[in-house]
Amino acid sequence: MVDNYASLPAKQVLAKLGSSATNGLTTQEAHARLKQYGHNKIETRKRKTTFSMLLNQFSSPLVLILIFASFISSFLGEFVEAAVIIAIVLINALLGFAQEYKSELALERLARYLRLKAKVLRDGKREVINAEDLVPGDIVSIETGDIIPADLRLLTISDLQVNQSILTGESLPVPKTIRPSPRDARLPQEMSCIAFAGTNVKAGAGIGVVIATGGNTEFGKTAAYLKEKPPQTDFEKNIKLLGDMLIAVIVVVTIFIFAANSLLGKDILLSLLFALAIAVGITPEMLPMVITLSLSNGGLALASKKVVVRRLDAIEDLGNVDVLCSDKTGTLTENAITLRNYISADGKEDDSVLFYSLLASPVAIGRKHKYVGLPMDTAIWEYAKNKPSLVRTISQFRIIDEIAFDYERRMVSVVVASNKQMFFVTKGSPESVIPRCTKVLLSGVEADMGRHAQRLLSEYKALSAQGLRVLGVAIKKPEKKKDYTYADERDLTFVGFVVFTDPPRKTAPQAVKNMKSLGVELKILSGDEPNVTAGICSAVGMEIKGGVVLTGAELSRMNREELRKAVEEFNVFARLTPKQKLEIVSALKENGHVVGFIGDGVNDAPALNSADVGISVDTGADIAKTSADIVLLGHGLHVVVDGIIEGRKIFSNTIKYILNTISANFGNMFTVAISSLFLPFIPLLPSQILLNNFFSDIPLTTISTDRVDTEDLRKPKKWSISGITRFMMFFGMVSSVFDLITIGFLLYFVKAGPELFRTGWFIESALSEIVVTFAIRTKKPFFISRPSNLLLISSILTAIATVGIIYSPLAPLFEFAQPDAGFIAILLGIVIAYLFVAEICKHIFFRFCNMWG
Repeated sequence: MVDNYASLPAKQVLAKLGSSATNGLTTQEAHARLKQYGHNKIETRKRKTTFSMLLNQFSSPLVLILIFASFISSFLGEFVEAAVIIAIVLINALLGFAQEYKSELALERLARYLRLKAKVLRDGKREVINAEDLVPGDIVSIETGDIIPADLRLLTISDLQVNQSILTGESLPVPKTIRPSPRDARLPQEMSCIAFAGTNVKAGAGIGVVIATGGNTEFGKTAAYLKEKPPQTDFEKNIKLLGDMLIAVIVVVTIFIFAANSLLGKDILLSLLFALAIAVGITPEMLPMVITLSLSNGGLALASKKVVVRRLDAIEDLGNVDVLCSDKTGTLTENAITLRNYISADGKEDDSVLFYSLLASPVAIGRKHKYVGLPMDTAIWEYAKNKPSLVRTISQFRIIDEIAFDYERRMVSVVVASNKQMFFVTKGSPESVIPRCTKVLLSGVEADMGRHAQRLLSEYKALSAQGLRVLGVAIKKPEKKKDYTYADERDLTFVGFVVFTDPPRKTAPQAVKNMKSLGVELKILSGDEPNVTAGICSAVGMEIKGGVVLTGAELSRMNREELRKAVEEFNVFARLTPKQKLEIVSALKENGHVVGFIGDGVNDAPALNSADVGISVDTGADIAKTSADIVLLGHGLHVVVDGIIEGRKIFSNTIKYILNTISANFGNMFTVAISSLFLPFIPLLPSQILLNNFFSDIPLTTISTDRVDTEDLRKPKKWSISGITRFMMFFGMVSSVFDLITIGFLLYFVKAGPELFRTGWFIESALSEIVVTFAIRTKKPFFISRPSNLLLISSILTAIATVGIIYSPLAPLFEFAQPDAGFIAILLGIVIAYLFVAEICKHIFFRFCNMWG
């Protein structure tokens, strides 16, 4: 709708809206339109109740498994085990409940952003009303400092410049015009006659007619994306898949064991309890705690590096990110426009260029003697602080007249005079200024422009290609008259260039290299000009794929399949809308990537919400910070690199727990299930199964502190449920082989009765799960890769406790026998043999099986 009005002359817009520039709407008509269009506010979706958000935390398959396991433990009399499981579930539910507010808060903050006052013309009178009561057709006045309350088609302007970076990402204020935009203009950046809701007036004033309110504004469309439920992150999807897989295994094994033991004539109640205990034994009940501990430790580590984590599991997603999308401003650059140099027409640094550019750069003095004005103007004056004599000379001049900047001319002109001199100074885009010059100043002498024009334009393009912003400066001696117009901007003498830069961060080149070495592809998604974006990318050593910067206009002509192909073929995008940033992130996710997105403006909020990991900065808009999962207190990509490394450590340690627990539990429970078919008694009592599970999990609660091999940090890894399943089956069978060796030893060498048999198997099963951790925690030989001290100490103490409980006063409670030292020594020998066989099998597995897909 906005683009329809942008291409029409102001009179036609007023006619279509049934409004008048001199009288505005009548109060009666405004009230009627308020009923028709609704209030000028962003409609939020119906707020979820506290109860529904809390209930939602218990919908995960893994959580349902744990709740089921706690009920079974209680039923079997293992109240401590049940309490531990319930505590784990509640802690994680509360964390998830707190995070559920994220998208709700984001939407509410965005809506509050538009709760403003507006200066409106109604019944021919000026009045101030709540911006919520604006309707299409209202005539609204705006001036410096105002936040624009609705989308306006501008009718009159006075040097109006608008900072719309919050919506488009453009790094400089945009001069506005009243001339219609081209008919094919679709991007906000292309509609210079529209003042967009939520942006703010940097300089000047204007009057416009309201063409869109509330959800129909460009700002409101951004909110519409946030109303949608954020897609599941890679972490959430894979935890669900893992839970589904475990449910399937548990159901099949439980039904098989119960049915088989019942058919073999064993006690039905004991068979049921045995089957249910097996189900609990397979469940990795410490997984949520291990994840929470890992993420909490990671969050604390990142906090010390000025990274605030708002959603803990985002750290793990960050580690798995293989594509990071970011704007250039503030990440690759310092986000501070500075004057780099000033060059005369013959290529020399000449103070006269600085002198004339100062004359054409009006600023005010603000607090703490800071210059206040447009970024390039203040940059010139900040530089001139080092030249006090020049500033004193400038102070002798006063501005007689000014011809404001507009998009068509792309320049500004001033007439200034002192007691002795008078100058007409023009400053603007060299492509606009040079053609208006008939002379050029070379070494202080005027010469005909002639052949110099093409040389100067080539120099300008070469500077722009480096990502520099360049203005041309020209002068002439004007005739004295009352008013000066566009027609006076001719027969000028070209003086030189003033060159600005938003300098690359010192840390950016190394951070770009680090990203590449970590296997993360960096993609730049900018609202800025293509040549500036390309220049900055080149300056920090970032290769531009195909040597092409893809623009928003080009993306808008693509269908979905073409877009999915383009996001793979190109890595630098410019002049993008919020919707296009969101579409790029979504297309990358559809292509199978785990996507991170760095943004700090309202225009970034939809993409932040959609990415697997949304990253903002503390100086960003509130809506951006609320939509983000991670907020950077420091600026630059190097901070994100630290987060990626931390995330990979967490992922690695979480996977260690999962692989160790489900393979060992599956192997042990598989053996128990099979042996129960030919043994005349239940191989392990339900209470012994739960105790075994408890002991073997204790060391693994410290896995979050474990060291991670450097090789595991070099590239991102994606969850693979098929890989985890293959690992579970392979090492589960290896575990079962040694369980069967133990059974053979107990039945045929020791001739053990039920009590001694269960005791021996309990010791071997628990110890084997503890020691095998050291083999499968690394792809290196276990004696080369050093574990954390906490993991090592907790494993030793738990192993001692496993054997010690057999001889403790608690032994009768679990119906343990008390074997002699020789019996224990043979079991330890079996466990040590298992460790070395597992080490050999590990190398075979990783050589022939793809763990990650």
